[in-house]
Amino acid sequence: MHVIVTGGSSGIGLEVARIYAGRGAHLSLIARDTLRLEQARKDLAAVVAGSGSCIRTATADIAAEAEITAAIAACEAELGPCDILVASAGMVDPGLFDQQSSQAFAAQIQTNLSGTVNTVRAVYPSMCRRRSGRIMIVSSGAALVGIHGYTAYCASKSALVGFAEALQAEARHHGVFVSICFPPDTLTPQFEKELPQRSPQARKLMGAAPPWSAQAVAKNIVKGIERRKQKVYFGLSITALGWLGPLIKPCLFRWHASRQGR
Repeated sequence: MHVIVTGGSSGIGLEVARIYAGRGAHLSLIARDTLRLEQARKDLAAVVAGSGSCIRTATADIAAEAEITAAIAACEAELGPCDILVASAGMVDPGLFDQQSSQAFAAQIQTNLSGTVNTVRAVYPSMCRRRSGRIMIVSSGAALVGIHGYTAYCASKSALVGFAEALQAEARHHGVFVSICFPPDTLTPQFEKELPQRSPQARKLMGAAPPWSAQAVAKNIVKGIERRKQKVYFGLSITALGWLGPLIKPCLFRWHASRQGR
């Protein structure tokens, strides 16, 4: 089994890779940072020692279609066609809409939305021809509710929902199963960088719930892939938003406005 993970050098992607490494899968890790990728490969080498599985790394920016297409082609040439794709790479850069540059806004759309589409496009035709394959798109709990200071991030992650749902309708006729998941705040290097930029309003809306560990999120992602779940939620609040969002959000926004004295 060949598992390709984007954003595989750290955080959720690395922990997903660790689970599959423990199961003897061949792994391809793709990310932008060569040094982090090499460290991840060394980290996982002990897990796969003696199992016969291989770990391959490739440096690519998913927002650049040519880069991610070439990286995945090279991985498949060495380890065989992709059986499972976990599209975990993404970025977050909080900022108020009227203060954030158009370049910073566009970068999040290009990475989180277009980059995920580029990644899926690189494996999808082969999966359709083989009538086999699973794709997990990693979105965010922020896809389910608008958050102060996260206009670009919420837009990019919520757009993935429409993409995943439409692709699910097409892919099932080709024997390919597509899932999307909505992780909560997760203890990753990216979260540690993001948190100081989070506005007080966002902190109040998102509550005082402690962030999940990357290991716990990865475990639920893999379980969702195994059970062929179309959507994977995490925790009570995100699950409630996923199932009952249109009913819950008006009350949530009114409560939040009252906390702001409006």
